[in-house]
Amino acid sequence: MDLVRVLLFLHVLGAIIAFGPTFSHRFIGAMGGAEPMHRNFALRVSEKLAGTQTIPLAIVQGVTGIGLILTTEIDFGKAIWLQTSIVLYAIAIWYAMGVQTPAVKRLIEMTAGGPPPVGAAASGPPPEVAATVRRVQQGGMLLGALVVAIVFLMVVKPGV
Repeated sequence: MDLVRVLLFLHVLGAIIAFGPTFSHRFIGAMGGAEPMHRNFALRVSEKLAGTQTIPLAIVQGVTGIGLILTTEIDFGKAIWLQTSIVLYAIAIWYAMGVQTPAVKRLIEMTAGGPPPVGAAASGPPPEVAATVRRVQQGGMLLGALVVAIVFLMVVKPGV
């Protein structure tokens, strides 16, 4: 098997394993939010998946992507779809590591004390928790949209 096929296999497999779970975080979060006693656990599950699977494999995507660029006959200067994908990838990695992960870790810290006392749940979470939840949800939507855009560009290759 030639190097291009190996790299392409690793690139596609890595994308499936890395980004598949990211589309499940919203369900995990919604279930944790609906059951305050499990909120912190749901956050820790999502953080564990991101830290041990999504982010490391997303970095591997960059490595296999560079390998594919170097081993194929892609004219990088003319491949606007590829240039755009790389910029979106860099934004996604930066945002995931620099913004989203710290926000999720902060949310884990804020919810580590257990569920609110009975009766307090009816009033909702504290304002700081609610604001951080919104930020994490919006960040998740941004990262999901970036992944979809990158996959679209990689598969469709507009302009080719």
